[in-house]
Amino acid sequence: MTVTPMSAATEHQLDLARLTRPDFPLLNQSLQGQPLVYMDHAATSQKPRQVIDALVEYYRCHNANVHRGAHTLSARATEAFESARATVARFVGAANAREIVFSRNATEAINLVAYSWALDHLKPGDEVVLSVMEHHSNLVPWQLMARRSGAVLRHVGITSQGEMDVDHFKQLLNERTRLVSFVHLSNTLGCLNPAAEITAMAHGVGARVLVDGCQALSHRPVDVQALGCDWYVGSGHKLCGPTGIGFLWGREDLLEAMTPFLGGGEMIAVVQLEKSTWAELPHKFEAGTPAIAEAIGLAAALDYLVALGLEKIHAWEQQLTQHLFDRLQAIDGLIIYGPDPREQPDRGALASFTVAGAHAHDVAALLDSAGICIRSGDHCTQPLHRALQVTATARASLSFTNTMEEIDRLAHQLQEAVSLLRQDSEPPLE
Repeated sequence: MTVTPMSAATEHQLDLARLTRPDFPLLNQSLQGQPLVYMDHAATSQKPRQVIDALVEYYRCHNANVHRGAHTLSARATEAFESARATVARFVGAANAREIVFSRNATEAINLVAYSWALDHLKPGDEVVLSVMEHHSNLVPWQLMARRSGAVLRHVGITSQGEMDVDHFKQLLNERTRLVSFVHLSNTLGCLNPAAEITAMAHGVGARVLVDGCQALSHRPVDVQALGCDWYVGSGHKLCGPTGIGFLWGREDLLEAMTPFLGGGEMIAVVQLEKSTWAELPHKFEAGTPAIAEAIGLAAALDYLVALGLEKIHAWEQQLTQHLFDRLQAIDGLIIYGPDPREQPDRGALASFTVAGAHAHDVAALLDSAGICIRSGDHCTQPLHRALQVTATARASLSFTNTMEEIDRLAHQLQEAVSLLRQDSEPPLE
């Protein structure tokens, strides 16, 4: 996988946007008569031509079902599919490819752990520790498991700076804690949680640990073995890959001991009328025809990110994030939720904010009319928004394809939108 060559001057400036934008055809268009500015990467990433080409090539040249055929096309498809699994394993630092289970998305991966592990291990009185900043996908499955098992849910709060309250987490841990599940990087606050530290403390009381890595994986190197957690989940569409593909990484011994989540073809060894036996890892968790093209596309996306350099991505996005905060904080009445990059330099490249006198949805609509795409709402974190005592926030989320000039344009158009909304909200003169 190759990316467009980078000049020495650009490399010195770490301007990855000018290097990579030619690879993203969608970004080369206008919206509402204005050049497109895409700042909704936390919701979904855009796809480089290398990923699009990989999808087209598979369907044009290799399309066949995997693991089931002796013919050449099936062999090609199987080789590409399993090669994609190995690529994911390398990307997250897994011990081997058997530890990677493909899923439809990260939500399904979390549910897999909930139904395949939690149902067999949680009992009345056991405790599951989550946090108030979790995405709904890391809250609702555990609510369902608690209802079935009688387990109790505990929730870690946040500090005044918008970070996980580690002291509160320590207070919640006890001998009844069976599972700790938390987000690596918050999709709303942008805070990077101390995953290795939290994992070590949880293991100290005998609890298992699941980490939601959706927002972290495309922005910084991640090594699951170094983190020490038991499960780690990711989603392809936030990694410059296709929709409809995610993955679960799990420790091999844990996956071996877990029962299948879904039943059907592919995940079996022997089927009799009354009973069946399961396939080896990881196939016992992948019932039915998998998302073959999507897995191949995901592998192409990961190859692209690795070729670009995750350390370089992180460094460029740190510069973008600081500039974003500087410009937004200059707007009167604007509040950003989450740690300042000066206080947490490794935080995520996003800013969720409110502006006095302007609703988030109105702000997003006016920015859209100027060709700027941001998100507004609760970002699938309703409990967090209640804790922040706001109903909705606007969120600008960046990637390595964004430029300093785009941030300047966002700030300018945002100031104009806010001025207009405040003017409209003023009572008429008598």
